[in-house]
Amino acid sequence: MSSSPPTIFSSRRRHAIRRRMAAAQAGPDAPSYVMADMAEDVEERLAFLRHEPEAALVIGDWTGMLAAALEARGCAVTRADPTPGAGGQALEEERPYPFGGFGLVASLGTLDTVNDLPGALIHIRNALAPGGLMIASFIGAGSLPALRHAMLAADGDRPAARLHPMVDVRAGGQLLQRCGFARPVIDSRALSVRFGSLASLVADLRAQGLGNALSSPAPPLSKAMLERAGAAFASLADADGKVTERFEILTLSGWKT
Repeated sequence: MSSSPPTIFSSRRRHAIRRRMAAAQAGPDAPSYVMADMAEDVEERLAFLRHEPEAALVIGDWTGMLAAALEARGCAVTRADPTPGAGGQALEEERPYPFGGFGLVASLGTLDTVNDLPGALIHIRNALAPGGLMIASFIGAGSLPALRHAMLAADGDRPAARLHPMVDVRAGGQLLQRCGFARPVIDSRALSVRFGSLASLVADLRAQGLGNALSSPAPPLSKAMLERAGAAFASLADADGKVTERFEILTLSGWKT
């Protein structure tokens, strides 16, 4: 008898985060470096593998960069997103997909906030045609150490869950094998970005849909806690007054036989 996965993430908060992101991206000079890095990486992997899909499903890429690159190569692209209106067709990642037969399914920046990650990966595999490739990228374990340091300083001896749990390389490899992908590959790379303040980091996270979607959010920070967090963040600054924050981007790939 199978049991339902625990409810770690809130779908309501997840949708609200992505809607806020879509609104922020409509403004001038909105940051998009995390998604741009993921999209460019998928292009590079496809070129290295010499994989030329005739049809592809691109999930979560609100920049449209990957879809445009694939279409320029003659690929028929279906765009989808877990949140209606955030980029393409609405798609519930933890349920069977309403379409399939794709030579490529690329999922960018969404699988880190699903409650049933194995189930979501199985649905992707089922949407692939035989010989099709899945590439899934999202923020992984080891990300945002400066923000974690600041939040721990803010909370003091009673730390709260202000960042959601993240998948590491070992767990990702086990997931791919468990979900039946052939030739599974799992890797992680770092993307480092410089910030002049904690507020600028938080603004960038919100604008890129990287907020906390936990079903049981931590209590809001008081003014005193925010001051402690800002001071802790500033204590990590280099001589130029800026702090280097790190995003660990985890990428899972595998084939359907």
